[in-house]
Amino acid sequence: MANTYRVLDKVHLQDEEEFVDILEDKRHCSDLRFAFRTFSPPPYKGAPACSSAELNQAVLESQYLRYVINEVALEMGSSVEEVRDEACGIMREMSQNLQLRFIRLMGFVVRKVFKRIFSAIYVNMLQQATQECPVILMPNHRSYIDFLVVSYILFNYDIPLPVIAAGIPLAGMTIVGEMLRRSGAFFIRRAIGSDKLYWAVLSEYVRTIVRKGFAPLEFFVEGLRSRTLKSLPPKLGMMNMILEPFFKGEVYDVTLLPISISYDRVLEESLLAHELLGVPKPRESTAGLLKASRVLQENYGCMHVNFGRPLSARRLCEGKINRCQYNLTPRDLPQKPNAEAQACGSWLAHMIVRLQEEGALTSPWSLMACVLLQVPTAALTEEGLLFHQLTERTLWLRKLALDFRAHLNWPEKVPDSDVMSSTVALHRSVVYRKAGRVYLTRNDELEQKHSMEEDMMRTAAALLMLASYRNQCLHVFVRPALLALAMSVTKSTRKDELLTCFCFLQEVFSNEFVFIPGQSSQDFEEACSLLHKCKAVHVGQWEVTNSDTQPEVLSFLQELLKPFIESYQLMFRFLCEERDCVFREKDFLSGVRTLATKLIVSGELHTYEALSSDMQKNVLSSLRRLGAITKITTSQNNEYKVNKSAVRRTGDMLAGRIPPQIVQAAPDARL
Repeated sequence: MANTYRVLDKVHLQDEEEFVDILEDKRHCSDLRFAFRTFSPPPYKGAPACSSAELNQAVLESQYLRYVINEVALEMGSSVEEVRDEACGIMREMSQNLQLRFIRLMGFVVRKVFKRIFSAIYVNMLQQATQECPVILMPNHRSYIDFLVVSYILFNYDIPLPVIAAGIPLAGMTIVGEMLRRSGAFFIRRAIGSDKLYWAVLSEYVRTIVRKGFAPLEFFVEGLRSRTLKSLPPKLGMMNMILEPFFKGEVYDVTLLPISISYDRVLEESLLAHELLGVPKPRESTAGLLKASRVLQENYGCMHVNFGRPLSARRLCEGKINRCQYNLTPRDLPQKPNAEAQACGSWLAHMIVRLQEEGALTSPWSLMACVLLQVPTAALTEEGLLFHQLTERTLWLRKLALDFRAHLNWPEKVPDSDVMSSTVALHRSVVYRKAGRVYLTRNDELEQKHSMEEDMMRTAAALLMLASYRNQCLHVFVRPALLALAMSVTKSTRKDELLTCFCFLQEVFSNEFVFIPGQSSQDFEEACSLLHKCKAVHVGQWEVTNSDTQPEVLSFLQELLKPFIESYQLMFRFLCEERDCVFREKDFLSGVRTLATKLIVSGELHTYEALSSDMQKNVLSSLRRLGAITKITTSQNNEYKVNKSAVRRTGDMLAGRIPPQIVQAAPDARL
């Protein structure tokens, strides 16, 4: 990156970070002038410019790719020329074609859109990053516009623009796909499988970008856009690719830059909720984008973009990997990362996600969502919640969040009642205020009569939208909440027993929340410290006991995890009641949704989050990791074999009927 970044105008927010609204001064000047202003970012030291054609040629002529092409030709019985032509086709499909004139066009369009839909885009002072090594930009992924805003900010401050890893469906969008390609996006297929040639082209393409260091590389370590707005476990394929040139000594170091993007309101909030309920995701298309232009009529509040402290991969990996092993194999030969390299990459990727969480700003609405979801659904839809009660409870939660070291974007010098009122007004798609009460919005504009199932699904969509905003702040509370849950499950005060249960709960929910591998003990100590700080527990050398001073803290934290507990137990029950021990994933998803719908309508189940397809898939992943189910096919119709006694045992441990056990398993490396 540039050796020195410009000093931004400062605005002081409650979280004690210094931010500037980059839209403020732009509202009074020409969008055209902004797009066509001088753009001359300082280049990397010792890294000459590299055109897309030169990059592609370097990849195709690399010794590594030549070796793989010869191997594939031999395996398939094809000629080397045919396989090379196929590699060239993959490269044409994949490669970026960054051009300044398209950057200017995108800058013009994006600025007009941002000024229309956002009240402000706050950016902290960008940290100085070294010019001596490649820089990897790693934002979290909550919205389609995430990579647009990062490029917009870098363009705004004359910082070299990144090449960006994007999903291949975006390339198929008429006109838009080519604009994205010429704005720096390179496109990756979502389902690569065992395609040896595609893996080789992709990995060499990424490694060449890192080795040449002519521009920052940007990718989403979570892989996919989070439909639940909480962090996803990282995918490790791309992480291993960017680290390999460092492991092999081809670059001295790699700088990792975590970026936290926080939204007051997400553009796709309704779309995401319906996807979770099984509504097929609309195919990315230009026509669909034009149909979605109604979002330009809405207000989405503020966005905060927090550029974290640049991290040295060299320093972080010191003592975690022996790089000398790479001297034993020629660099140009294919070499699968060994267990040590995979563990190091996994640790780094999980740490980046945690840093993204810590850098995220918690909004008033996220805290309000936590409060509203602990109100019975029937009461929230029919009777509503008194506004002053919502205010009091949210302010109590704000204090607890600050005790837990959360970063808040609560406006200063604005009365709390005004903050609450404006927040409810901004999220009228989810809740509305009437006669001093707050009600759940269910889109009943035509007041038509619906069946109980249809009525339930409309309620579910609103509640899943509400849950997604609660999820934005779950990382603040999850570790103390797991300890509070462990105290409830074990009915014990002994630290060793609580730690065992805490580790078990982390293992069960490691697809719901992100935990750094090997740090369960540190997480447990952190949870003890935070609960002791807010006077919810007394922490001794051997015991953790309840405190009578703040009993509502433990109660709130246990309720926070209740939807996850109830949903997981429901799915365990479904698996144990099925007659067959072999099932297909799609049958599991539809069967669980049918059972959950039936129980919700009858009043036996009170959490609508059991309807979420993401949570249902997380249960499958959790049970696979715990050894309770086994995947027996990997086709589109994924089939599993269930060990019902193991599922029952997991459910019994989660309910506290038998003592929890620590289960250790390593996650699979995924792209």
